[in-house]
Amino acid sequence: MGGHEFRGRSGETELAVVRDEFDLVLTLLRLPGHGPDDGVEHHVWPIPDGPLDGTQLAGVIRLAQAADDALEDGRRVLVRCYHGYNRSGLVIADTLIRAGHTAEEAIRMIRARRGPWALHNELFVDYLRTGLGTARLLEDLAE
Repeated sequence: MGGHEFRGRSGETELAVVRDEFDLVLTLLRLPGHGPDDGVEHHVWPIPDGPLDGTQLAGVIRLAQAADDALEDGRRVLVRCYHGYNRSGLVIADTLIRAGHTAEEAIRMIRARRGPWALHNELFVDYLRTGLGTARLLEDLAE
């Protein structure tokens, strides 16, 4: 779980460029020049860090399934957005839920590993607590 920028040892912001460190890269916000290298499986599904419609939620569900499948196969997976806290957290949390964790456990695990500010988008937390499939159906009904 990561972003497109990070604070380096000098304290300065540096670009996080992916080469071939991962077998699968799932990108929720694509920026040119950030990789990955050719030959690395790469799925891009741009979503906002805000309310998602049914189609956007369906894409998040597909990415979480792809991450789960890859992890079961022992592959190295990176899920990234801009800062690596909310959008990537949504996909990672759904992947953890697929692996048998509750939504609360998944949220707690992400915050423990990434930081207390991870998944600070309360709407995303609500989606997870409701279940992404249910949230998708509700969003589709609202349209």
